[in-house]
Amino acid sequence: MQLYPAIDLLDGRVVRLRQGAFDAVTDYGGDPLALADAWKGQGADWLHVVDLSGARDGAQAQLDTVAGIARTGLAIQSGGGIRSERDLACLYGSGVKRAVVGSLAVIDPDRVLRWLERFGADRIALAFDVRRVEGVAYPAIRGWTETPGVTLDALLEIYSASGLRHALVTDIGRDGALNGPALDLYADLGRRYPDIAWQASGGVSSLADLRALRQAGVAGAITGRAVLDGRFSVREALVCSRGE
Repeated sequence: MQLYPAIDLLDGRVVRLRQGAFDAVTDYGGDPLALADAWKGQGADWLHVVDLSGARDGAQAQLDTVAGIARTGLAIQSGGGIRSERDLACLYGSGVKRAVVGSLAVIDPDRVLRWLERFGADRIALAFDVRRVEGVAYPAIRGWTETPGVTLDALLEIYSASGLRHALVTDIGRDGALNGPALDLYADLGRRYPDIAWQASGGVSSLADLRALRQAGVAGAITGRAVLDGRFSVREALVCSRGE
């Protein structure tokens, strides 16, 4: 299982939001490059970087910072504020290996399918932030303030038929809450869409959670707050994710 330590950027600072709320911010300091370099020193090879300013404002806002992180030599997957093909090109130009597309994957599948065809399935990951209602997952958009009504399954039928390779799913109710990942959701998605490399996002609070995700067959795990709060180190998380 690939480990993705996460850096969420808001106006140049490393933060975490609780359940996507910009009025529920925990600030972890203003030196994301030093943090990325420290995690690389512990053995990290990939990093998940979110431009929260871009997601909030609808336009990429921190490309210079993202580019600086990429220069550490880590492979970066990053999203936030992607609205156009030009945005993708700018992100790749900054050194990002894989772009993460969120809201547009829900509201404009036709456009995102064209991007997958042009840039290739390994260069794009789709991010679905979901609320579960009576066992059915509904993606939410625009900072989790809107739920258009389309189901996750309906979208996956479209994308899986077109070669989608990477996708991450966040259970909104668990994000930033440190109450464990949605194992049942990830196991179900893995069974029904085995050609997609699923990344688990939200809820990881312990090394046991990472072991459980690996045993559930999840391809990748994103962890942010637990590492930032010192519950475990990146080095320890890598050992668990690799089954060592």
